[in-house]
Amino acid sequence: MVDLLRAERARARREREVVVADPALRGPGASVSEVDDGLALSFLCCHPSLSVTSQVALTLRAVGGLTTAQIAHAHGVDEATMGTRIGRAERRSAEAGARFTLPVGDRDRAARAVAVMRVLYLVFNEGCTASAGEELSRVDLMAEAIRSARMLRAALPEEAEAAGLLAMMLLLWSRRAARTGADGVLVPLEEQDRSLWDVEAIEEGRYLLERADRLR
Repeated sequence: MVDLLRAERARARREREVVVADPALRGPGASVSEVDDGLALSFLCCHPSLSVTSQVALTLRAVGGLTTAQIAHAHGVDEATMGTRIGRAERRSAEAGARFTLPVGDRDRAARAVAVMRVLYLVFNEGCTASAGEELSRVDLMAEAIRSARMLRAALPEEAEAAGLLAMMLLLWSRRAARTGADGVLVPLEEQDRSLWDVEAIEEGRYLLERADRLR
């Protein structure tokens, strides 16, 4: 079921990309749908029969697209330990008769949102500072995490953590072009070229922080 949902999500994304690239495909005043199948799939995978840690690990693997090694790095354990943990969570889920169902009621949604936010944070973190490869960052992972975080905040407009999570992502995203020099070496914050910073992302991040503060 997860494979089928991921394939459907990829197909829908390709269709949206085609529409975005060719305005002629859209009618006057039409906008591209922002329905996020990936976020819905994350809520499906964060089943309450599992611990939050297991929910996060399984969702990172099934939806986030991270490898077992990357998930292990994010949790500070070795790959073998994480592989065993994921396998145990899968068996426990099956034994408990877990089904891929959407949250029922506000309490269930709020409980699953805790795990979903951790998933998005860890995907963004892997993108911000990649655990493997020659490049410091993976912009694709960062952008995907921000996109999903926007959808989560829209779904939970009164949740301070959702606003704070998106704010953190945007503020880190805003400095991505200035984080390294031409030689690929990290540039300290005080030495970064601030003309390269994304002012709009900073303004939005600050607004969201103020919003989160008002909610709490």
